[in-house]
Amino acid sequence: MKKDQMLSRRRALLIGAAVLGAAGAAGTARLLAADPAQPPGRPSANPAGGAPQGRAQRASAYRLQPIAGYGPVPSAPGRTLVRHEPFLRIAGRGPSMVLTFDDGPDPRYTPHVLRTLKVHDVRAMFFVCGSMVVENKDMLREMADEGHIVGNHTWSHPLLTRLTRSAIRSEMERTSEIIEKAYGEWPGWFRAPYGAWNRAVFELGAELGMEPLAWTVDTLDWQSPGARTIERRVMKGAAPGVVILAHDAGGDRSQSVRALRDYLPRLLDSGYHITVPRRQFT
Repeated sequence: MKKDQMLSRRRALLIGAAVLGAAGAAGTARLLAADPAQPPGRPSANPAGGAPQGRAQRASAYRLQPIAGYGPVPSAPGRTLVRHEPFLRIAGRGPSMVLTFDDGPDPRYTPHVLRTLKVHDVRAMFFVCGSMVVENKDMLREMADEGHIVGNHTWSHPLLTRLTRSAIRSEMERTSEIIEKAYGEWPGWFRAPYGAWNRAVFELGAELGMEPLAWTVDTLDWQSPGARTIERRVMKGAAPGVVILAHDAGGDRSQSVRALRDYLPRLLDSGYHITVPRRQFT
């Protein structure tokens, strides 16, 4: 009789564990979807190359009524699925797109980007370098107040695939810590410099509670091709679910600023909704 009871109890525990595991997997599957009913697009194994380059909530209208459905981050990084590829697109209702800016904040260019976004009532993502945040914490506070998302782009913008595991972790962790102090939340998103990902980068990013986000359209603005060329690349690549990569630091970004002033109203007039991805922790 005791043996039968032990078998029944063990079977019940196994069933319970399976149910919990399935629930966790279902939660992570919705991480990047603005519309939970629609799964994110399948990312490519080889994203395009990029440019060399207290978790307490802030009280603001955008935080209380997030336009893009950006949920509150818990008091500690949640359990995050280890990915094998970065996300390249988002899923959402209608023609939604995401604008992202790398390498900042830079006092010469980031304020102009923020001003243009505010004029058009648009939220964007800023993947910042920790070394740039040190002297520009006020810009992250402004990003928080205006509803933008701040992601981790390492401390010094190294090629992570050439670093040791401990060095990669230091680059990520130091940046997340200074983001939390300046922005008010631990970052939930990470982007590898140069688009260089490997197993250690994915694993450490997940350990620190961050999802990997790459891009769909690279403006190549770091090459200074001219504002009109940058604008043309954005408009040519515009499509539902697209993630645009641009820069607000790392060099002369005056062309990027001018191009944004031109292509942002054109995107909005074309019916695109500029949004930020929803992050749900498991």
